[in-house]
Amino acid sequence: MNIGILIICTGKYDVFFKDLFETSEKFFLKEHKKHYFIFTDSTNIELSDNISIIRQDFLGWPYDTMFRFKMFNTINEELSKMDFLFFLNANMLFISEVGEEVIPNESQDFLCGVNHPGYYDKENLKFPYERLKESCLSIGPDEGINYFQGCLIGGKSDVFINMSNILEEKINLDLSNNIIPIYHDESALNWYYKDRKPLVLTPSYAFPESSNLGFEKKIIQRNKVNFGGYDFLRQINK
Repeated sequence: MNIGILIICTGKYDVFFKDLFETSEKFFLKEHKKHYFIFTDSTNIELSDNISIIRQDFLGWPYDTMFRFKMFNTINEELSKMDFLFFLNANMLFISEVGEEVIPNESQDFLCGVNHPGYYDKENLKFPYERLKESCLSIGPDEGINYFQGCLIGGKSDVFINMSNILEEKINLDLSNNIIPIYHDESALNWYYKDRKPLVLTPSYAFPESSNLGFEKKIIQRNKVNFGGYDFLRQINK
């Protein structure tokens, strides 16, 4: 299979790319051909035959994350040539083998997501869904089973592209009504997944580097504090 991997490295986030790329090459779906689509304003990313650079302006917080589906949609023709697509946050790091257990099947609507390490053991009412009724992405108190973290999502290419198109439209509609979803792209993702049956990956695939959870570590989320902190990486001036 051809696996497309989407990564956003705007602002200072290019600091993470080299380690993510090298560990993905070593551990992620090793039996398949992988191609990386990097949305970035950086000139520091070393190119290779399986890396495509998509020039993306730094938009500032929260737009660099909230507009990720819009970014993906700019290259839908290229993405459609892949069999499956995966988005990874730039600060993810593979530390052990991740194989075909992450490939969703038809019964899982050809979509996958990772159960948020902060909410995998919480009840629905504690999930930080978008609750504002005026939002296109609102989720009611009796809806939703899991809370997915936006750091790792994947799916069959046509299914993923269709999702991206719908979520770009919904986010734009909210913005036209002066609504910013509470957790931006993650709010959109959870709204989309609540009426579907995606493959639910455990926090093993999004293990916070500084945490002590009862899961095997497969992919860790590197602690941004060690790389200057959130405000530095997002280039937020306090």
